[in-house]
Amino acid sequence: MSSKIYKKLGANPFRPWPARITSITQLTSKEKLFEFRIIDQRVRDAFHFHSGQFVELSLFGVGEAPISISSAPSKQGFIELCIRDSGTVTGAIHQMQCGDIVGLRGPFGRGFPFEDMKGHDILLVAGGLGIAPLKSLINHIHDERHAFGKVTILLGARTPSEILFRQEFDMWKHREDFDLTLTVDQPEPGWDGEVGLVTKLFDNLPVNPALTYGAICGPPVMYRFVVEEMRKKNLDYDRIYVSFERRMKCGIGMCGHCGVGHQYACIDGPVFSYWEALNLKEAM
Repeated sequence: MSSKIYKKLGANPFRPWPARITSITQLTSKEKLFEFRIIDQRVRDAFHFHSGQFVELSLFGVGEAPISISSAPSKQGFIELCIRDSGTVTGAIHQMQCGDIVGLRGPFGRGFPFEDMKGHDILLVAGGLGIAPLKSLINHIHDERHAFGKVTILLGARTPSEILFRQEFDMWKHREDFDLTLTVDQPEPGWDGEVGLVTKLFDNLPVNPALTYGAICGPPVMYRFVVEEMRKKNLDYDRIYVSFERRMKCGIGMCGHCGVGHQYACIDGPVFSYWEALNLKEAM
């Protein structure tokens, strides 16, 4: 939980830690991957997170926005955030350069049950920008690949040019220890992959429900349909996990801005089992 680092350091969770931009990679016309390094070594050494957690990104004099962590917890010293240019804060950081200073608060929230997933097959389904938080989980599984069974990744995007981490995933498609399939709604010249909704990829997908955990992240509209496909494969509700990135603001459950039913996405989530989500009003 996020409170651990603040208790350990005796720090104020509302006060951002200065961090320097160390790398910027243009992924698509709208998204960039930023790498940050927290300047204070004491904070940097204490900064540990779980895949699925998020940070609050602060641009001094501009504002603050919640962003899921894209790097794996095993990557120490640096934090990666995939950021879409879609608002005041995100638009402003897209204008920044390597060496510029930002603020980071967190990590906040509850991530994926990584330890529980060990020893099982993993089925990961992402749509659009939803691959950003799942990339953290994918890379974490990669770093401890021996602890998992079959890993299947289904990734959907609107067009081929909007597929995030395209170069990395094209390379992973040829790996024997990951089963990766990409699909797009609208093909472009040169695209030789699947065409159609990500749910189409379930048609001939072999799944052992007794040994499989599922994780979903993407536009809210896709959750119900992907869960339906997972249920057709007989996955239990409590082995299907969804990530709700829902209007997080303070990050510590004080402002009530991210309320989902009787819970807060920032502290009780953003990762919920589908069983939990079924009991949350307006969650799905």
